[in-house]
Amino acid sequence: MALTPTETRDLLVRLGHTPRRSLGQNFLVDGNIVRKSLELARVGPGDAVVEIGPGLGTLTGALLDAGAEVWAVEMDRSLHGHLESGLAASHPGALHLLEGDAVELPLAGIPPARAAEAKVVANLPYAISTPWMDAVLSGPLPSRMVLMLQREAAERYVASPGTRSFGAISIFLQAAYDPAPGHRVSPACFHPRPDVDSYLLHLVRKPQPFVFAAADRAVIRRCFQQRRKQACAVLRDLVPGAHAQWRELLLSEGYPPSVRAEAIAVATWIRLVSLGPSAA
Repeated sequence: MALTPTETRDLLVRLGHTPRRSLGQNFLVDGNIVRKSLELARVGPGDAVVEIGPGLGTLTGALLDAGAEVWAVEMDRSLHGHLESGLAASHPGALHLLEGDAVELPLAGIPPARAAEAKVVANLPYAISTPWMDAVLSGPLPSRMVLMLQREAAERYVASPGTRSFGAISIFLQAAYDPAPGHRVSPACFHPRPDVDSYLLHLVRKPQPFVFAAADRAVIRRCFQQRRKQACAVLRDLVPGAHAQWRELLLSEGYPPSVRAEAIAVATWIRLVSLGPSAA
């Protein structure tokens, strides 16, 4: 059961904890959104679930009540201590709690053998959303993710080619996951209220997901760092050994020589890097 705004404030006072904007500490105070998160993720008994930034444990408690085994990582020491003495102590063997940086521990230490079956259900701290997502998309890939995000970030992840929001992270994510219907979330669902709207982003792993190699990811990021330049001109410097093949493929798929990175479809990027080598 989600804590009400008053209960959340009272608990924070008892813990002597002031929400830290730098860590994106906006605590969920709407039980309907908690239930919606579990519903979208289809959480059931025995599921392996990863949670990022569990905070006061509202979502964590709901996951445990649903019968899930939860791996969670919390960076804030005082909140980690609260969870360790509370939910972790009362759910031995069901809650595996780490103190640390979620970008360095993107799947909260879940055993590799269970990572591919895992679901991620998290109120993701806004400050780390993109670096965390980038780390997750390096693999192994969870089967499903339901993420509370700043709406602008959610829109960027699922943006279409040719739009200003489309970028490298859009390519990496859409190569591995299909977006499913999500849910808009009002600032009133949090304490303290954020200055932005949020969105429950629902992602389902593709039957045959594609994971870009580190060298390929670096090339694509560089292309978007120079997004005003023609892609062929940028690639000539980044992949000189493969540039002619990459240019030929773009032209064969109907792209003009002046095409920019943001106009190239995800499937084309996959075919481009398959020509390799990016590190030439």
